[in-house]
Amino acid sequence: MKDVGIKKGPGCSWIALKNVVHVFQAKDTSHEKNSEIRVMLAKLRRDAKAAGYIPNTGFALYDLEEEEKESEVWYHSEKLAIAFGLISLPSGVPIRITKNLRVCVDCHSAIKFISGIVNREIIVRDNNHFHRFKDNKCSCKDYW
Repeated sequence: MKDVGIKKGPGCSWIALKNVVHVFQAKDTSHEKNSEIRVMLAKLRRDAKAAGYIPNTGFALYDLEEEEKESEVWYHSEKLAIAFGLISLPSGVPIRITKNLRVCVDCHSAIKFISGIVNREIIVRDNNHFHRFKDNKCSCKDYW
């Protein structure tokens, strides 16, 4: 890729709300509702861990302590977009996220837990598949 000048863009996820597209990148803090998103993410993280979620830090990119790796994977773009959807969309409305890269193993696992915790359908379209998360399960049956 380097030899021919092709560059991969950064991973991002987006959600449309009232005809406005909200784009998130990993560890993004630029959104106007950042503080509310962070509060929702903290609650989801606590609830998911209490329900049995174990972070998969095997793909964390940095040489960090385990707790830092867990934090690193928790702020991936799709989780930020889901938290925004939860605070912005009425209860019961499915959350629809699009991602330009493949959903990582940790996010896939976490979103299954989140769907059960918030009792909400979460649909994530990544660059390979549609994932429909509902009641702690994914339509891909964990094969993607």
